[in-house]
Amino acid sequence: MPSPIYLSADIRRIEEAAAGSTPPLMQRAGAAAAELAAKLIGDKARDILVLAGPGNNGGDALIAAELLAQRFFRVSVVKRPEELAESKNWGLVIDGLFGIGLTRPVAGDYAKLVEYANRQRCPVLALDVPSGIQSDTGRVLGAAVRATHTITFIALKPGLLTLDGPDHCGEISVANLDLDVKALVAPSAWVTEPGLFISILKKRPLNFHKGLAGSLGILGGAPGMTGAALLAGRAALKLGAGRVYAGLLEEHSIKVDMAAPELMLRHADDVLGVDLDAIVAGPGLGASERAATLVGAALASEIPCVLDADALNLIAEDDGLGDACARRTAETLLTPHPAEAARLLETSVAEVQADRLAAAQRLARSFNAHVVLKGNGSVLVARDGHWFINTSGNPGMASAGMGDVLAGILGALLAQRYTGETALVLGVHLHGAAADALVAAGAGPVGLTAGELIEPARRIWNGWLSQ
Repeated sequence: MPSPIYLSADIRRIEEAAAGSTPPLMQRAGAAAAELAAKLIGDKARDILVLAGPGNNGGDALIAAELLAQRFFRVSVVKRPEELAESKNWGLVIDGLFGIGLTRPVAGDYAKLVEYANRQRCPVLALDVPSGIQSDTGRVLGAAVRATHTITFIALKPGLLTLDGPDHCGEISVANLDLDVKALVAPSAWVTEPGLFISILKKRPLNFHKGLAGSLGILGGAPGMTGAALLAGRAALKLGAGRVYAGLLEEHSIKVDMAAPELMLRHADDVLGVDLDAIVAGPGLGASERAATLVGAALASEIPCVLDADALNLIAEDDGLGDACARRTAETLLTPHPAEAARLLETSVAEVQADRLAAAQRLARSFNAHVVLKGNGSVLVARDGHWFINTSGNPGMASAGMGDVLAGILGALLAQRYTGETALVLGVHLHGAAADALVAAGAGPVGLTAGELIEPARRIWNGWLSQ
């Protein structure tokens, strides 16, 4: 089943709804933490350090400590730095300093406790969220525990999955505390995973032809940036688009792509005159007046459209293009990285990254679009308000051309007549899964190139279709 994500305010609502349950939620959380802690410490080590904070998270930690002591572990509960044994050889550290209620930077004695935990070479188990990670955003507030494992209670929180959260959480497990969480508060957010979309994939009948797979037009390839449009086109071909027209602004560009001769190369001006099922605008498009005109023409059409890279920058610079995007009724997908999102929102990258979900939601509302805010734990927001966090992918994707390949994948899915929301969720997850497959095979993460993703993406896509 797809994994739901809840903001801290919704977690509080769930806790309130279950407040009268027996045993109490804190007792259940402590028991779940103790059970996992016992598994992590193994048979040889017996010494456990429990860092207990002042709130509910500390209460969970104290219950876990009591239960572990009953199992004959040597448990030391510490609340202040002066209580620590600097030379102690711990078998496990339990971080119970701060949970989802943290709103201000960790400082003073608590920062010293965090620093101590981070110096230990044993497993570190964080309760609910690593102390210092803001539960809704993934921001580090002053200082944060770097856990090897996190047991999160009731449900996943966005801060575990995006920005700095994944670097601090380690392996995440969810303890629902025997609650029917979805019945208490219906989710509006999920982790992107095949369970979300496998049942709606369109398997091809034997009686099929390329016209049924759709025609995609790509607008890009200004002088010196032809490769961006070609990468998008190659990805679209391998992901199943029936025809792909690569429209290049470069006047004296190549006439055939020898790596993908199936691509139909055109001047960018000519592509919009073709009967198209979807458009990708932006890969290597540049910032010329002609480029802006092409983006305007794409926005004026009723053709589903992916807006990437330079198309996003042009929209950010021209209120008329932004208004045209907001007026569209056809499916529109925006794929900004944080700097592009900051331009579109007329703010700073720091502000975007401070609350990635809020930034993506604002983009979706402002431009009437399905949006992916790329980055560690890409945030996806659909037009209808549903949102997702993608957990596939790895640091090898910090490489030129990755966004062009993603744009081509999304364009291919739109051309094959998937809805904008489905195309976004499926395409972003597939893009990351392809990178993960390459790393698992030994090709990366260092030195991973965008073009390498296309073959594993095709293989994974066909595997999903065969289920």
